[in-house]
Amino acid sequence: MDRPAETQPPIKEMRRGSRFPVVVFVEAKWQALGGQLVKETAQAMEVSALGGLLDMKTYPKVGSEMELTNLLSGETAKARVVGTRASKEGGVPKVAVELLARSETFWGLNFQLRRTSSELVRIEQEIKSGGIDPRILEEFRDSVDYVRKTAWAVQEWQERQLQKHDPQTVLPLITAERIRRATQLSLAITTELAAHQVNRETTGMRELYQAVGGLYPRVADLFRIQEA
Repeated sequence: MDRPAETQPPIKEMRRGSRFPVVVFVEAKWQALGGQLVKETAQAMEVSALGGLLDMKTYPKVGSEMELTNLLSGETAKARVVGTRASKEGGVPKVAVELLARSETFWGLNFQLRRTSSELVRIEQEIKSGGIDPRILEEFRDSVDYVRKTAWAVQEWQERQLQKHDPQTVLPLITAERIRRATQLSLAITTELAAHQVNRETTGMRELYQAVGGLYPRVADLFRIQEA
């Protein structure tokens, strides 16, 4: 199997796209010097639409091409080794690869969610400088935060599946976030009612009244059981 020599000069890595810290498990295949096919499971640590940084025990020399397969989606992509980065732990260097064809989908849903979340944060900064009503800015910020936490939950679910851990343990975290969000919205609506910004004619109030009417006794029962 190929291993780069210590004296091998690295090719300068071209980083033309933003990378995101996303864990993606891939299979790498390449031809060794003797012509035999080598397969190695790798873990991508940082990725972009143009490439990524792989943690793998065995790898071909800089400049070599390989085929990568996303182990979750089955999607494949051609890549080239463009350099290595020394490991902080002093172990095997991380391998920098460049996709031969830009791909917005190869690294999977987690990468797409991280990139979208980053774009929303950028939009938030633009909104701040645009003289928008603070209430709208706060609502946007809360929505971005919810998307970010949901993206994290998706990543955790997929990682636990790949590592043969129980992904169901992610669900209580989603429920807790939903409760936090519902509490936050309830307090905001209470404030708007007190300020007479909301009344019975406000769109959706009848549906809200019915939903709260069905929710309250069930929540109250939980505390009655606890106090009994």
